[in-house]
Amino acid sequence: MTKPVPSELIILGIDPGTTIMGFGVIRVRGKEMEFIQMNELVLSKYKDHFTKLKLIFDRTLELIDTHHPDEIAI
Repeated sequence: MTKPVPSELIILGIDPGTTIMGFGVIRVRGKEMEFIQMNELVLSKYKDHFTKLKLIFDRTLELIDTHHPDEIAI
C-alpha cells in the first residue's frame, strides 16, 4: 500500500557551517514550487564554537517553529 502524496510540502534546506549557515524554505504544491524565505546566519564574528552552535541551534528551531517543515534537507 502506498502512502498518499500530500497536496502541499514545506521543505527547509540548511547549508551548515560555523562561519556562515545558509538556509532556504520552499513550498511545493503539485508540480509548482514557491519561494518562502532564504537567508544566512553570519557567525564569523563569534570566536567561541559553543556560541556558534547555540546560535545555529536557536535559528534552526525558530525556522522549524515558524514554517513547520514537512521535510528538512541538510
